[in-house]
Amino acid sequence: MDAITRELAFQLLIDETEKVYTLIDSQKQHLCFAACPAFEEVVDTQLYGLSKQIDYAVKLGVLDQNAGMKILSDLEYSLNNMYTNYYEQNKNNPQFKGE
Repeated sequence: MDAITRELAFQLLIDETEKVYTLIDSQKQHLCFAACPAFEEVVDTQLYGLSKQIDYAVKLGVLDQNAGMKILSDLEYSLNNMYTNYYEQNKNNPQFKGE
């Protein structure tokens, strides 16, 4: 088996990060996560899996720990921003229950 370069390993990690961003962005467009209670579980699972991949990449020396923390922090910020926007848009809706 050929050795995996740092660049390839890092790119694979970035690809996985983009998958989570895509999941979050799709929810931003549909704003249906209040009606889809599984969304939070799915995104939590994705973030957990990504955090384990980042930990592994840090241990291998492919990624600096601060860079890994920044990736997760940026994803969590994006997710929190999505929830905030959703609640702000719906807080005056009489049918909105804040779920």
